[in-house]
Amino acid sequence: MTLAAEPRPLDIEPLIERVRAYHPDVDADLLRRAYRMAEEAHAGQLRDSGVPYIQHPLEVAHVLVDLSMDPATIIAGLLHDVVEDTTIGLDTIRAQYGEEVAELVDGVTKLSQTELFRRALIESGANRDEPVSIEKAHERAANMRKIFLAMARDVRVMIIKLADRLHNMKTLEGLPAEKQCRVSEETLQIFAPLAHRLGIWHIKWQLEDLAFKYTNREEYDRIADMLARTRREREEILEEVRQELRARLDAENADAQRQGRQPIQADIEGRVKHLYSIWNKMRQQKLSLDEVYDLIAVRVIVTTREECYNVLGMVHELWLPFPGLFSDHIARPKPNNYQSLHTKVLGPRGMPIEVQIRTWEMHRTAHFGVAAHWTYKEGGRVEKRYEDKLSWLRQQMFDWQSDSSSDQEFLRSVTEDLFTDQVFAFTPRGDVIDLPVGSTPIDFAFRIHSELGLKCTGARVNGVQRPFDYQIRNGDIVEIITRSSAQPSYDWLNLVKTSHAKSRLRAWFRKQRHSENVVRGKELLEKEATRLGLDPKELLRSELLSSVAKQMNYQHEEDLLAGIGHGYVAVTSILNKLHGHGPIRQQVVGWPGTDGDGRPVSEGKLRITAGGMEDLFVHRSRCCLPLPGEDVVGYVTRGRGIAIHREDCPNALAALEQEPHRIQQLEWAGTSGERFPTSLRMETLDRVGLAATVFAAFGERKINIKKANIRPRPGDSTLWDLVVDVANKDELNHVIRVIGAIPDVLAVSRPGPEATANPRSETRTRRSTKNQAPAAG
Repeated sequence: MTLAAEPRPLDIEPLIERVRAYHPDVDADLLRRAYRMAEEAHAGQLRDSGVPYIQHPLEVAHVLVDLSMDPATIIAGLLHDVVEDTTIGLDTIRAQYGEEVAELVDGVTKLSQTELFRRALIESGANRDEPVSIEKAHERAANMRKIFLAMARDVRVMIIKLADRLHNMKTLEGLPAEKQCRVSEETLQIFAPLAHRLGIWHIKWQLEDLAFKYTNREEYDRIADMLARTRREREEILEEVRQELRARLDAENADAQRQGRQPIQADIEGRVKHLYSIWNKMRQQKLSLDEVYDLIAVRVIVTTREECYNVLGMVHELWLPFPGLFSDHIARPKPNNYQSLHTKVLGPRGMPIEVQIRTWEMHRTAHFGVAAHWTYKEGGRVEKRYEDKLSWLRQQMFDWQSDSSSDQEFLRSVTEDLFTDQVFAFTPRGDVIDLPVGSTPIDFAFRIHSELGLKCTGARVNGVQRPFDYQIRNGDIVEIITRSSAQPSYDWLNLVKTSHAKSRLRAWFRKQRHSENVVRGKELLEKEATRLGLDPKELLRSELLSSVAKQMNYQHEEDLLAGIGHGYVAVTSILNKLHGHGPIRQQVVGWPGTDGDGRPVSEGKLRITAGGMEDLFVHRSRCCLPLPGEDVVGYVTRGRGIAIHREDCPNALAALEQEPHRIQQLEWAGTSGERFPTSLRMETLDRVGLAATVFAAFGERKINIKKANIRPRPGDSTLWDLVVDVANKDELNHVIRVIGAIPDVLAVSRPGPEATANPRSETRTRRSTKNQAPAAG
């Protein structure tokens, strides 16, 4: 099989004939219409190589026919670039070819610039009027996230994308060297490993060799030259092996005929390991080319499983097997459903030979993977036995989608868990579990089921009790020990390897803290309501809390209470909203603007603006560090002007009781360009590199960190006390959301007034009275 192919004539008829060979009832007219639509839509467009653009979708369709894909997939292959690169929309495709084809085309279509801009706005937290740059890395991550999620719904989306990438790699010569390298690296990092996970060897090896050619041309040429120099000898050895094995099979079949047994119908073929695989093995195991045992391989394809084992016996009679280099992937298939017997023997002329033995059905699965199990019944679905193999991958995609705060984080989780080197372990029942190298029994437990991971108390590996930091090896049989009352430990987050286990653990810890914060939030509300002379039972009715929760954009009343308990929401502001007769500060004895019986006597607020209050200092109090946009009050000091306090500040409330005449209601919006120090408190896991990630997030938003105090806490968590400069309450809330979304950040909040830090610097501004304007009340 060659790496590149000559361009085919621009004609749909050869493709139709190829489809008819395995799908006699195909609607040829539908394929012709799809081709004509693509040809007309791409008319006048040329590829970088100068050939008409329609050549590309036609070649993609031929790759899909190589995999014997169903007609809907082939039509989608012909139309896969139409929506992205022409004026034809999905509605047109849906109307002419149905919902199934439209969904496949949509799955492989890149996001529009409008959608990319919208996602960038959400991720950055910027306003729509602010400039937002969409970097190429973010764009690629967003598009890959879309394709992976579409694949989770229908795996044919990724098969089309792999066919598309294969033809693009075959025609990479016309691109600049920088782009050749970037596309090839992406192919090695994502698309070739994905083809491996889906079991599509036919595409995997071609992608790897083509990408190897552009990412490391010197090594590619070196390996190719070494193989070329020994090609004649290898071909002679392969022919000797075929002849000796064929003679042994003929002798066995002659005996079978005499005894009335069925003869073995075997096809014997030879192959050479592909270049990237040879180089990778030499590099990882520090081998020379002569030491690569499976450089030459012979494949024997028979009819039944029993014949596989019979042929294995003949091979071992003919040539001496290498100890420990036999693998039975028939009894224990790989997770991508690959089945075959592998043995390595000392062949003719002392040359190491790998022999693979499988049935024709196994051979088809080995080459075409999930594509080999496609059926052409109505609705076009993967066979159930292969659908079961994909169910975990599908669930993982949706888990990563919900756990990832950005497109790049999603892509990082996918590549770390799916595309790194794998180990294969077994459950006591013999089910194969594949995990990234370095995974522990906790990863194994979560890989089977989240509940099993959360209740895990120990593990036996090959019958021996092992600690949780044990790294699972190929072939291990792992038994998870559980207890119904067990709970995870923070230590586990430093032990697990997979993103899935980390995300499930973080979610569990957040849920526990959520429950604690709900209780605390309710207690704070009840305590403050009692202090203000209100009836907590009447005020904290479920319907009132639900109504206020919706006003504050919380889904449930429990989420609102958790926000209060966590410190995200001021208690007084919620009590104001809960009270049905107007703001609480106008109803409670002692607030300014009321008489002794709680009746309003003044409805004015002093508005603090730039250029206000001449010859009078206005300064932020250091006990609570208020911010523009918050509910604030002013305390008229002796000789130091007005001190601004948050309205729920204990010092302001104490002054209200002792010197109510000194309290002034204020409205404070801040001024453009002015920034104010305020405190943040975070709890995080203790991991290397987290501080750099957190500080970078502040830096990207141009928020200065004035002070940082980071100290360890019991249970491998860390407490951070920060003082940062922000413009107003809204910017602070945005920062809290962004930092809280960073992996391994367990909690982030603004401390209550009683715990606020006292930065040395204090903002003071001289104001004038000439622009003072009373509020409307």
